[in-house]
Amino acid sequence: MRREFSKEFKRDAISLVLEQGYSRIEAASSLGLHSSVLSRWIREYEADAGDAFRGKGKLRPEQEELRQLREENKRLKMEKEILKKAAVFFAKETK
Repeated sequence: MRREFSKEFKRDAISLVLEQGYSRIEAASSLGLHSSVLSRWIREYEADAGDAFRGKGKLRPEQEELRQLREENKRLKMEKEILKKAAVFFAKETK
């Protein structure tokens, strides 16, 4: 079973390395983690400028907007295809 860690735990672990001067290996070992896990957390934290570890299924606002725009784009493409087919159908009916 995969272990799950709270946002606070991850941030505390990152703090050991970034603010308190521990090496990644030392910090990970003292917390019972593999150093690669801690390294990944640090990369995520630095990439998201402190907005990392949002939780399961929780998207950042720009990710949520992108998801909504993709859904809308898909819906509009389907509607466009339906209208094309309807136009062809009615064009044949009027002849």
